Order: sequence, then C-alpha cells, then structure tokens
Amino acid sequence: MTVPIKKYLLTGLLAWLPLTLTIWVLLWLVGLLDAIFGGFLTGLSALTPASTGDLIEQLRHIPGLGVILVFSALLVTGALVSNVAGRWWLSQWGKIFTRIPVFKSIYNSVKKVSDTLFSSNGNAFRTAMLVQYPRAGVWTIAFQTGTPGGEVAGHLGPDLVSVYVPTTPNPTSGFFLMLPRAEVIELNMSVDEALTYVISMGSVAPSSAVGISSK
Repeated sequence: MTVPIKKYLLTGLLAWLPLTLTIWVLLWLVGLLDAIFGGFLTGLSALTPASTGDLIEQLRHIPGLGVILVFSALLVTGALVSNVAGRWWLSQWGKIFTRIPVFKSIYNSVKKVSDTLFSSNGNAFRTAMLVQYPRAGVWTIAFQTGTPGGEVAGHLGPDLVSVYVPTTPNPTSGFFLMLPRAEVIELNMSVDEALTYVISMGSVAPSSAVGISSK
C-alpha cells in the first residue's frame, strides 16, 4: 500500500499553520513594542543622571516589558477617561492638538475615523453585505460603514448605503463605494465569519446556516 506522503504533509501543514502564524504575529507585536520602549529608554537615559543608567539598561533587557507597559497605559487611560474629570482633560488635550498646524489635520482625521469605527453606538463594520462589484452580475462581500451625508448625500439622493469592499486575501486594503440600498443584500452572518470568508478566498464558508434579506 502506497503511503500518501503528500497528503500527510499538506494535512500537517494545515494543522500547524494557524498556530504558527498566530505565534509569529504575537512575537512580532512584542518585538515592535519592545523596540519602541527601547527607543523611549534611550531618550530617557540621555536626559537622566548617569547614576540611573544601570537601571535603565536593566529595564531594556526585560522581554515583553513594552507590551506590559502599553497594556497598563491603555487600561489606566481608559479608566481615567471613563469619568467626567478624565473626559474634560481629554477634551482640553484635543483642543491643544487641533491648534497645531499640520498636526491638527492628521489628528482630526484619525479621531473622526476611530470615533466612528469604535463607537458603541455606531454601525460601522457591524453588518456584512453582498454587493455587485466590479460590475453587475459579479458579487462580493462588503461591510456597511454608514450612509452618505453632507454634500455627497445632496447630490446622490436618499436611501443609499456606504460600504467597504475588502480585497482578498488582505482585507486591510479595499474600495469605498456608495450604493442604492435596494441593490445590496444584507447578510445574517457575523462580521468575523464574513472576514474569514474573504481572507480564505471563499474556501472557508460560514459553518452556520444563514439566511439573507434584501434591504
């Protein structure tokens, strides 16, 4: 009996690949944060007395300390900003940043996008859809990001949706489209399932049976 070596190798690769990639991404993230923290320590050592140099050098060689500090800073910041006093201080910082030339354009743009994407009351990237792209009769997965507003809505008219069409297999790049609501199909699958479907190029379909409804 012939041993299916090729089949076993492929099966073994598929078994180890998710775990290996996950560990690789985590190690890359830890290395990145440690490098940023190391750069901060280098600048700090230049400003502090020579007597503290040994302590700073010891901190530099603690693996994963950058991750712990970033996590702690995010946790403390979130706790502070969750109360009235913290929100007031945050608004004051925002006013200072928005008065700095060049910096204010970047800060305002990033803040608007982050507020839209991560707001608990927003609808961005909470609904997966089927849209016809790049031409009629060809369907792909998209994610609703909102509805057109302002001058754009005045030119296009009512009852449109704004969607993001991710590329495959890298969903971090894609296309922004504004389509009539009647021409999209809202899916019951979760955003995670839809992303998996896109990244796998359609080879990993959602495990649960889902229905669809035209909007």
